[in-house]
Amino acid sequence: MKIDTEIRHVTKPGANIFLELGFTPAEAKRLQAASRKQINDTRLLKQQLMEELSVWIVKHGLKQAQAAEILMVSRPRVSDVMNRKTAKFTIDTLVEMLSRVGKPVKLAIP
Repeated sequence: MKIDTEIRHVTKPGANIFLELGFTPAEAKRLQAASRKQINDTRLLKQQLMEELSVWIVKHGLKQAQAAEILMVSRPRVSDVMNRKTAKFTIDTLVEMLSRVGKPVKLAIP
């Protein structure tokens, strides 16, 4: 069986994918705004979690290799945390790392 891998359409950067999927202009605009908000909220949450980890590492005077051993990750992963590379982590991973250093995360919904 042959798998079809032909590219038939590419959405241009900045275009509204929801409009291209056939939603009405008003609905496409609403969906795009909601999507951007969710992406931004997730990024901000990851930044907060990374900040907590970074502060903990600095407070304890750890080198990245030492922190990596405690966090049970590679040294480059610690570097990514310190440099706030949010795209490289899931929220779950960051929460787990914080838990490993005795900083359990509590979720509060206002």
